[in-house]
Amino acid sequence: MDNLYLLMLIAITILAVADIVVGVSNDAINFLNSAIGSKAISLRTIMIVASLGIFIGAVFSSGMMEVARKGIFVPGEFMFNEIMLIFMAVMITDILLLDFFNTLGLPTSTTVSIVFNLLGAAVVMSLIKISASDSETFADLTNYINTEKALEIISGILLSVVIAFTVGAIVQWFSRLIFTFHYQDKIKNFGILFGGVALTAITYFIFLKGLKGTPYYSELKDMVEGNELYIILGSLVFWTLFSYLFEKLTKKTVLLFVIAVGTFGLALAFSGNDLVNFIGVPMAAFHSYEAWASSGIDAASFSMEVLDKKVPAEPLLLFIAGGIMVLTLWFSKKAKTVAETEISLSRQGDTHEKFEPNRLSRSVVKGTTQLSKYFSVIVPESIQKSIGNSFTKPDVHLTKDQSIDAPAFDMIRAAVNLMVAGVLIAIATSMKLPLSTTYVTFMVAMGTSLADRAWGRESAVYRVAGVLNVIGGWFGTALGAFIASGIVVFLINWNPKVMTPILLLLTVVLLYRNYKSHKNSSNKTLSEDSLTKAESSSVQGVIQESATNIANVIKRGNRIYTNAIKGLALQDLALLKKNKKQVVKLTEEIDELRDNIFYFIKNLDESSINASNFYINILGYLQDMVQSLEYITKVSHKHINNNHKKLKFNQIKELKQVDDLVEALFTNSEEAFDSRSFERIGDILKNKKKAYDLVKEKIQKQVERTRTEESSPKNTTLYFSLLLETKDLLNATMSLLEEYHDSHDSSVEPATIPDSIDVIIEDDESEDKES
Repeated sequence: MDNLYLLMLIAITILAVADIVVGVSNDAINFLNSAIGSKAISLRTIMIVASLGIFIGAVFSSGMMEVARKGIFVPGEFMFNEIMLIFMAVMITDILLLDFFNTLGLPTSTTVSIVFNLLGAAVVMSLIKISASDSETFADLTNYINTEKALEIISGILLSVVIAFTVGAIVQWFSRLIFTFHYQDKIKNFGILFGGVALTAITYFIFLKGLKGTPYYSELKDMVEGNELYIILGSLVFWTLFSYLFEKLTKKTVLLFVIAVGTFGLALAFSGNDLVNFIGVPMAAFHSYEAWASSGIDAASFSMEVLDKKVPAEPLLLFIAGGIMVLTLWFSKKAKTVAETEISLSRQGDTHEKFEPNRLSRSVVKGTTQLSKYFSVIVPESIQKSIGNSFTKPDVHLTKDQSIDAPAFDMIRAAVNLMVAGVLIAIATSMKLPLSTTYVTFMVAMGTSLADRAWGRESAVYRVAGVLNVIGGWFGTALGAFIASGIVVFLINWNPKVMTPILLLLTVVLLYRNYKSHKNSSNKTLSEDSLTKAESSSVQGVIQESATNIANVIKRGNRIYTNAIKGLALQDLALLKKNKKQVVKLTEEIDELRDNIFYFIKNLDESSINASNFYINILGYLQDMVQSLEYITKVSHKHINNNHKKLKFNQIKELKQVDDLVEALFTNSEEAFDSRSFERIGDILKNKKKAYDLVKEKIQKQVERTRTEESSPKNTTLYFSLLLETKDLLNATMSLLEEYHDSHDSSVEPATIPDSIDVIIEDDESEDKES
């Protein structure tokens, strides 16, 4: 049994490395988002600065390790064998939970995860001990759990969310009021003072307040305490002078330096506060094993009072952990996925919204809009106008895709994000209160976005829905961690020798599966059938440019229609289900093209209005085609999924004849557009009457069958629905072909809009290969 605990310690150590990797992938990227989003400095410089901050912060973090040892439970109430089971359960559930959020690309809190993992495992282990005792009852649970400290930690985490959002919004509002969005001129006058204040706040709170939570503070204590005011004033003078010299010598704004120092400081604060989440439990397990091994006492009798004592810092372990964090920061692909979420929610301009609005987000937006109207009545119009001028954004015409490639926000907001988040985290660290750095950085970013009016009427419901989803995920983290760790510790306690290796193997399998899933989604190759946005400024240019899109829609539409008929004939539910996914994907892509109409028209000159009319018309016909395909696919799937009667042989035979006609029409059209042989469209249109007559004939036959022999109302409804929707599909297709045939003029040279950016809407290549 002794070897079991040694193996557990080794497993916990290995899990600690994995925990750092999955934790940093989610948590660490939060302090890079401001620098990345503003694009003020290069990504390489950002990574180097952040790496230095992490290394130094890791060495400063030993004062926080007490949380894992005695912050949640009372160590003296547990024996060594029980504490090892708690630590093992915590590490397993922590890794799986964080990796799950990384795969989804949602930022969550490693602090909340570790706190509720410890709480859940400790509570269940306490209940197991109480149930085995004759003298203890459920009321004695408080003897095992450090309720006062646990509540202090949990309330601190929740309070930090509100404070971070509020402080971020207020500071950003005043900063924008002073500097406006046209800050380039005002920064010359006030930038030096702003730089001095920002750098003073960052350095004082992070380097001095942050030091208070470390063992190195005792050496500086006499020099710092009682002299805080002088230090602040001295720092303000020094940094203001430095800002002046920086701008004079480099001819660049001091905001660049503020963002770099802010990123460094936030990385340092993150590492100092959050390293406990990754190695606090393994270090506590190591000290527990060390004390037990030297005692010679049985594991079930050795009390863990040793964890109540001060433990020496382990500089080497802290240094190694810092190194792993830095390597993860450089090489983790999942970190980039998490970064996209926060940056897209705080982006000043338009973006491809990641979240769909829900009832709650709509209610919040409507409520705040109504509240804003009430305030507008109270505040004098002259003041509103003056404030509004400060928030007037530069009038720059960009396509949605150019907007996404541009910086998500300016350097003023980036500097405020870093300054406020760094200060709040450093204050908590100095109080040895493990608040969530994720919650603070995320909510500061959301608060500054709100104050900056980044959440306009066009995007508010999407952004608010995103924030609510992320916050909901945080509560999910807490609840999931508590329940999961409790279940795992119960299973391990039931049979440690059997369940420990099984759960470790399950952890490895799930991590590998998530890794493969994320890798596959990240490495999707662009499909040959993907659709591209039009950038031309003339009718002939749009014709040439959109021909590939039309060919791809027709090709994919042909496949979708054929699979619907084939799925009905064979009663193949799997094929119809896959067909539904394909048509949804195609619908989304055409919706994306439609959403780009505003930007397409904005970039046209007065002489190119006909191009916009043509573009709008063809998008309308494409949408009609896809709506018909979507309906055909939906009713076919519904019929088979509900296990209704199979279509009769004659009905399937007639549908196959219609399918052959549609396939021939679509194949010829696809070839014409692929080869840019628009003259061939005239020949295809000659078969228009033949196509309509065939569908009309099949409808008439079904009418006759219904009167004489048909006995299934469901079959009749389905068959008529398919034929009528096929007729609509043919109508939309023929109208599209006629639009091209009438508008094409081979003698005119196509014109294009210069300096455009093509963005590909990806299609799932694996789905496109379905025959």
